[in-house]
Amino acid sequence: MLRAHLDHLVTQILVKAPDISDILFVVGKPVQAEVHGVLTDIQTTLTENALVPYQVQSISYAMMGHNSHLYEDLCSRGSCDLSYDLPGKARFRVNIFFQRGSTSIVMRKLPTKISTLEDLKLPPLFQQMAKEKYGLILVTGSTGTGKSTTLAALIDTINASSFKHILTLEDPVEFVHAHKKGTVNQRELGTDFDAFSSGLRAALRQAPKVILVGEIRDRETIDIALQAAETGHLVLGTLHTSDTGQTIHRITGMFELVEERLIRQRLAQGLKYVVSQRLMPKIGGGRVAALEMLANNLRIRELILGGESGEKTFYNVVESGEAYGMFTFDQHLTRLYEEGMITQETAMSFASDRSRLGRAINRIKIQRGEKVTDIQGLELDFEYGKHSDN
Repeated sequence: MLRAHLDHLVTQILVKAPDISDILFVVGKPVQAEVHGVLTDIQTTLTENALVPYQVQSISYAMMGHNSHLYEDLCSRGSCDLSYDLPGKARFRVNIFFQRGSTSIVMRKLPTKISTLEDLKLPPLFQQMAKEKYGLILVTGSTGTGKSTTLAALIDTINASSFKHILTLEDPVEFVHAHKKGTVNQRELGTDFDAFSSGLRAALRQAPKVILVGEIRDRETIDIALQAAETGHLVLGTLHTSDTGQTIHRITGMFELVEERLIRQRLAQGLKYVVSQRLMPKIGGGRVAALEMLANNLRIRELILGGESGEKTFYNVVESGEAYGMFTFDQHLTRLYEEGMITQETAMSFASDRSRLGRAINRIKIQRGEKVTDIQGLELDFEYGKHSDN
């Protein structure tokens, strides 16, 4: 397949499903688009029926072009990442991978316009993050929860407000930043550097004030990221962890037991914020993000240094840290439910602690005069015990 044919195919899909988040090419299924979290079959001139192996393979070759690094990754690791740009229409992050002997492709549509912190309705704490001079800021969550979108908005805020050199290490480059007050260099894995750890090590010699690490995957990368944070750089990164507490555990768990005390000390000093995200369906269509926010303070530092025990947990400290701008997923889910953004079922399915969230939702229902239970017809049995067999 020629690149021009691929561009035409993707254009057809965008016309038929303009609100897509993902496009899937999978052997045995028609071309599919995900719209608001639901997969839909799309008829195109390529095929109206299930795709066969050579069709998906030809699409992958058109995407990879003459980039030998992508072919090497696909053959040696079983998958590769790249960006795909349809000029003037859309930009995608693409993963090509093998499954059951065939090739599959998932294309994630990226916003062409970088959203601002205000557009995303992110909490005021993000404005403080943009003003930090040094330290480590982590945005976490599973794939597809909007981590890259949040970080792009944060980078754009720094770029628009500060005369700083900003360096990004990405796999692949997703949002293209124009130079504003800041100067932005964007490097892509496989094209501009060979691994996040080596790219980050080189970044320390490239005089940036702000470094974005697209993904912190291993011990070496977090070690160098902390080193950069300790030497006066503001380092932004992502991790695939479900909440703020698990993020701390994941980092400390990357190191040997003999190194644990040292890494806890470094993390307690270098970590500034952890933001965790979950994306869920919104009432009326579309999706909305729930957040959990951790800001490093004295109680958080004590937990990082000494670990969790009893009631001294990251969840409890974050839950009671409203004065510092902190809140848990369950507190944010409660707010989204109260504002009519999500249903009770959605809130409960994404909760960290369902019993706590359930009690919070029940309090809202009582204030509204709504029922909190479906049990009806209960009454006291005043005759119970009066007619014993004694």
